[in-house]
Amino acid sequence: MDWSSIGGILLALGCILLGLLLEGGHPGSILQPTAFLIVFAGTVGAVLLQTRLDNFVHGVKLLSWVFSPPVHNHRKLIDNITVWSGISRREGLLHLEEHMNDSSDPFVKKGLRLLIDGITPAKLLEILEVDTTAYETRQRQALKIWEAAGGYSPTIGILGAVLGLIHVMENLSDPAKLGGGIAVAFVATIYGVGLANLFFLPVANKLKELLAMEVNRRDMVADSLFGIASGDNPRVIQERAESYFTTA
Repeated sequence: MDWSSIGGILLALGCILLGLLLEGGHPGSILQPTAFLIVFAGTVGAVLLQTRLDNFVHGVKLLSWVFSPPVHNHRKLIDNITVWSGISRREGLLHLEEHMNDSSDPFVKKGLRLLIDGITPAKLLEILEVDTTAYETRQRQALKIWEAAGGYSPTIGILGAVLGLIHVMENLSDPAKLGGGIAVAFVATIYGVGLANLFFLPVANKLKELLAMEVNRRDMVADSLFGIASGDNPRVIQERAESYFTTA
């Protein structure tokens, strides 16, 4: 569980509610189902219009990454790669088949299979790079729905505000209905801007960060397997793999 994501949402909402209370407001004043329906449903509709359904569904599923990101033990992976490189030099590539069957990572398993099959180093690296590029493209197309939602939400919030003001103007002769219309007008704007800047755009940026980390891991695996196929020294392969995760 990524507690920073949960803590960030709670901190943002908590501070907004606290500010509302300090100004003498009431949380119930910003709970307007009509305004939320206009903004949320309108945003989803706009995103669906610009996105294929499979990409939309995949993008929604990626939301789980924000709160429970993929966990990879980089240290263990590098240690395994070092072991594989030593085995390939001492006993040959065919002896890596047992390690390939033990791996639960499809990308690693694919790379080891190509390695065992005796694919040339250059061709092996090319295949794995194409796989990574295709994977990154699919993920980016899916996570774009959150960027799109962040762009449409404020505008649809304004649309909700205008609808609320129209309702107000139609009922100028009935003061009892003015309050509800004005509330919908202003709250719709809050929902539009709030959803965009407190949820949609942060989710999109978090997913971009997690995707970059995954692509970096795949690049490391591809580079390491290329080194094994080229007969590089295990120590050299290990040092090169560790450099992918070195932080300044």
